[in-house]
Amino acid sequence: MMTSRSIRCSARVAVLAAGLLAGTAALAQVTVQDPWVRGTVPGQTSSGAFMTLQSAEGAKVVGVSTPVAATAEIHEMKMEGNVMRMRALPSLDLPKGQAVQLKPGGYHVMLMDVKQPLVKDTTVPLTLKIELADKRVVEQKVDAKVRDLTAGNMPAKHHDHGGEHQH
Repeated sequence: MMTSRSIRCSARVAVLAAGLLAGTAALAQVTVQDPWVRGTVPGQTSSGAFMTLQSAEGAKVVGVSTPVAATAEIHEMKMEGNVMRMRALPSLDLPKGQAVQLKPGGYHVMLMDVKQPLVKDTTVPLTLKIELADKRVVEQKVDAKVRDLTAGNMPAKHHDHGGEHQH
């Protein structure tokens, strides 16, 4: 026979389970494929993280963090005239059902003030902050494998990081 105390306990467990399932369903709305980070050499303070993201219902990435770098931001590289420019973005739209590639020479996660060398075949934990279509913000954990320093290199072109330096 169930007492009122055991009924209350069962109700709490059911509410908790429903909340966990709702959170899991929210995360399932955004899939992450082939996450990777470009390796570094000692003394190198920046790198990039790359992956393909797809949202079932439409969403946007509104933030990124990682314990391996002081700063992680969504960036875009784009040709302006004859110069490749890179700029930080406040968010990255994930249109419903469309794959969005984060790749060298395009959208990517910029890792700045990297705290230690990123060694090939190790893993970098990333946390994506994703705003869902219903405006809830959820965190999605991603483990990105470190690839060789030369992985994904593009042909040499003139580029600009927003500073006043020349090559």
